[in-house]
Amino acid sequence: MSLTTDSRRTRLTLLVAAPTLAVTAGLLSSAALADPPPGRLHLPGHTIVAVEGDADNGFSVFRLDGSSEHPPTLSESTAECHEHDDPTEVAVCVAEVETRFEGLADVQLSLRWSAGRRGGHDAR
Repeated sequence: MSLTTDSRRTRLTLLVAAPTLAVTAGLLSSAALADPPPGRLHLPGHTIVAVEGDADNGFSVFRLDGSSEHPPTLSESTAECHEHDDPTEVAVCVAEVETRFEGLADVQLSLRWSAGRRGGHDAR
């Protein structure tokens, strides 16, 4: 079976176009999957950017979207736990509160460490 001139052109076009399309698709997919360049990372608005204060005097938590929250102090939160009637519920509540405050202190420390690694200062 002999090929006509038109079918030869079509076949030649496919032989040239297929690898070109494969390379282009590969480049586009690798660019889409690659990490974004520094400074162009899109973080969610609820990302914590700073934590001020301490457990005794109260924390202030600041988020990327500009919102902030100011949870009660450790002693105020613990006092609220003692309003439960069941001693087990009191113990669970106190443990949760203490864990939450330890977590805020850890986030505060992590933010300081991160700012130092970037050569910056504390966010707040």
